Parts: sequence; structure tokens; C-alpha cells
Amino acid sequence: TKEKLANNELIKIEDNIKDPIIIKNNINDDKDISEKFLQRLIIENIENFMNELGNGYAYIGSEYPIKIGEICNYIDILLFNTEFNCYTVIELKVTELKKEHIGQIEVYMNYIDKHVKKIFHNNTMGLIIVKKNNKLYLEYSSDSRIITREFIIIN
Repeated sequence: TKEKLANNELIKIEDNIKDPIIIKNNINDDKDISEKFLQRLIIENIENFMNELGNGYAYIGSEYPIKIGEICNYIDILLFNTEFNCYTVIELKVTELKKEHIGQIEVYMNYIDKHVKKIFHNNTMGLIIVKKNNKLYLEYSSDSRIITREFIIIN
């Protein structure tokens, strides 16, 4: 990011997101981590989490409900980035990145673009936070709006 700024290059949203993302564990529970537990850690310290992502994030909600046909789905965390004028869908995964995760977040991003964002907003971004990244899946994905980052939990 610093190099891009020095060369007056365009900064992308993913340039600001740390890798890995550090998540603080104030609960001190050493049990096997689940997606719900990870989400709880993030929500309890949402300001710190948004700082890990970079500048300009505003919290919209967690377990954000979207109804596709008769089925209700829930976005783990929905944010809005004021600097890039776009929604950011966040999916939490406590496993290695899988191709199914990319398909899931694409559906959620497209839903937000079609039903939530306004005409003056930019297209929705997607961030999949995983225990272990497999960037090969993203290499074969045609949606450049999806970003992946690993997480580390610290006490």
C-alpha cells in the first residue's frame, strides 16, 4: 500500500486489509473454535476488528437476514465502507478456504447489490475470513471483488 501511494497508484480496498487479521479473545475459552464463537469474538470487539480491515468501515449488522425465495440466509457480518462507498459482506470460516465458500459469498454479494445497495453505491465487496487460505480457488474465480484473509486469535 505504501508503495502504491508513493507511486500515485490507485489504492484498492484489499490493499488496506491486514493479512492475517488479528482477533482478540477476551473470553479466554480454549474450546474448539466454531464460526459462532469467532463471530462472537469479533462482535464483542467490533471496533478493533474494523481497524484490522482498514479505514472507513461502519457496522451494519451480524447475522444479517436475506431471504432468497422461501429460504432465509444469514450474512455473518455486514459492513459499509465509506471511503469506497460500498457494502462489504463478511463470511467467517474456521476451516481452509473451499470453493463452496466462494459460491456462497457471491450469492450474498449479488443479493446485497440487487436488494440493498442504492444506485449511487459501488458494487459490494466480499471478504472471506478463513483459518487457512487456499488462494488457488480465488485464482480460478471470475469475481475480483472477493478477498480472503486468514485470522489469528490472540489472548
